[in-house]
Amino acid sequence: MESATSEKDGAQRQEAASLSPFFVSAGAGSRSRNSVGPDDEAQTTYGDLLNSKDARRWAVRGAAALLAGLAAGLLTSDWRIGATFTAATLVGLAVYASRRQSEVPRWRKPSMAQRRTEAQLRVMKKVGYRVLHARGVPGGNGQIDHFIVGRRGAFAIDSESWDKRLPLRNKLEKLYHGRFSKNERIDEALAEAREAQRLISEEIGREITVRAALAIYGPGMPWDSHNLRGVDVIQGQKVRKWLRSGKSRLTEKEIEEIHQAAEKVLPARY
Repeated sequence: MESATSEKDGAQRQEAASLSPFFVSAGAGSRSRNSVGPDDEAQTTYGDLLNSKDARRWAVRGAAALLAGLAAGLLTSDWRIGATFTAATLVGLAVYASRRQSEVPRWRKPSMAQRRTEAQLRVMKKVGYRVLHARGVPGGNGQIDHFIVGRRGAFAIDSESWDKRLPLRNKLEKLYHGRFSKNERIDEALAEAREAQRLISEEIGREITVRAALAIYGPGMPWDSHNLRGVDVIQGQKVRKWLRSGKSRLTEKEIEEIHQAAEKVLPARY
């Protein structure tokens, strides 16, 4: 009798489970504390968030901005000024952090000029450009600070920070920074771009063009970009504008092909 009753009860539970999506058996609902499934591993806990380096950085920035805002509010006796000062401080810290952030490993910090160019190139990556930083040129000690390929062509940019107190001028197709000639630096940038062009062309089996440029930070210039001895000398702040001036029209397939070839034939320096 007991066996028949239990079988009947089991059949009723199965029928109820099949009819109602909200029916859950006690056995199915109970789980061991030590059993962890794939879904559990994918979940992020508050502890994970607190241990995140980014979260800690933002917590420190937020605390600093809040303290600055409180000080401003107490000094002016106006909470609105304090709130405005807090927001402005937080934005300023975020901008400063983004300019210092770099894809180059921390043990080999890039120069200020390289970081500023890299910050501009992050925007270009969002619209489909491929970017490589600090790539070596085989057969020498040269380095291409930034290799970029996108819809407007392939580019090799070296970033330079020069003394802003000395004028930059072009005299008889020669570049002078104050009384110092910079022709040797221009020739180096051109040689690096030409070698990269040769190596990539051989790798993909067809001829491509790599435009060379020097992005200069510091001294004022009477031009946004000017071609000297085969190299475009550009204002550091105008890198994105210069990249859009390219006359090539590459397809997505060609962009990816050149990027992969450059990654292979131009070894990473760090």
